[in-house]
Amino acid sequence: MRVLKIAIAGLGNVGAGVGQLLEQNKVLISERTGCDIRIIAASARTQNKDRGFDQTGVTWCANPLDLLSHTPDILCELIGGEDGVAYDLVRAALTQKIPVVTANKALLAKHGVELAALAEQNSVPLAFEAAVAGGIPIIKLLREGLSANKINKLYGILNGTCNYILTTMQATGRDFADVLHEAQAKGYAEADPTLDVDGFDTAHKLSLLVALAYGVKPNAAGMSISGIRPITADDIRVADELGYRIKLLGVSRVNDAGKILQIVEPALVPKTSSLAHVSGVLNAIYTEGTPVGSSFIEGRGAGAGPTASAVVTDIIDLANNRNTHTFAKLSAHIAPMQIINDDEFMGSYYLRLMVTDKPGVIADVAAILRDQNISIESLIQRGRDPNAPVMVVITTHECSRQNLVRAVKSIAALSAVAQPPFFMPIMVL
Repeated sequence: MRVLKIAIAGLGNVGAGVGQLLEQNKVLISERTGCDIRIIAASARTQNKDRGFDQTGVTWCANPLDLLSHTPDILCELIGGEDGVAYDLVRAALTQKIPVVTANKALLAKHGVELAALAEQNSVPLAFEAAVAGGIPIIKLLREGLSANKINKLYGILNGTCNYILTTMQATGRDFADVLHEAQAKGYAEADPTLDVDGFDTAHKLSLLVALAYGVKPNAAGMSISGIRPITADDIRVADELGYRIKLLGVSRVNDAGKILQIVEPALVPKTSSLAHVSGVLNAIYTEGTPVGSSFIEGRGAGAGPTASAVVTDIIDLANNRNTHTFAKLSAHIAPMQIINDDEFMGSYYLRLMVTDKPGVIADVAAILRDQNISIESLIQRGRDPNAPVMVVITTHECSRQNLVRAVKSIAALSAVAQPPFFMPIMVL
């Protein structure tokens, strides 16, 4: 049986999970590949540590770049980070004609096309199923399963931390800060949760999905990004009364001219949609394509097990000589993204205001909306207190996002408005 030598850079939760999975499913994997897959070298911050698999015969490298001197058949880059040693290591491996499997979404979002071109130049694969949505095979679905289709829309719940926080707020009525603290205690959120709760993790993942779906260069830098910090328990309750759940979505659409809209923001999702019922730390992606129609895939998007599963799946594909272009087409054919400014987005909106409870306030707000050609669908006021601000929620008919932004700026300047207004799109699914 052929021995397939693996070098792993990064033995954190995911790297250790890869070692455990290769050991636990060794017979199954060898039957599916005809290979004896062995980790022959590894690099991480600490060496002498129990990682849940037998490390006998694994050569330790303090410098990740030294892994390549052991001539692995596949390099697994699980360090993370868009630059630095991860970038240097992947470039060096591809230059030396060593296939690469990576879970590094930030690296690919910034340097993906460059690295794809380098992989092509050296006739070696660059695989990254684990970079987006962990155990959900969305990369394979877009790159292979839907490759005959023109993708028109893609919506995703791509961050398990945010989804856990929002579904717990929904279930318990508690506020964001309290649930975030619980998520950190359970290990679902980092000590510094910025990348997750402010939408940047979702943006990196969405940029890769957009690149695959539309055959363009990833462009996270050109994306409108908002997170879930402003969402209150009251928002959750009112959305529920209106027939919606609040989800942090990565949203992408393409127009007839080939221009692409990509936004990360919290949104109201109809309870009747599949996305509304994705709970806890699960991820899900909804696509619409021609001629296939709609597709929906859901599963565990993070954690050692699901992400390690995706890494090992890529290893199995490479062991079986299954390989496709990194971004579904030759890098020379990958065009820069033509972006639709999010101001051009048309849709209905949820607008939350905290205002002084006095006569004339609603009339002033309605006049501003009217002047921006925005029609009110419904208005809800919570409470009545002349000594404290009360919450007013307005939902709109379809309008220009640009007009709404202008209206919100004018509303914020009203003396009766006690807090910055907050708005979210209402999705039609």
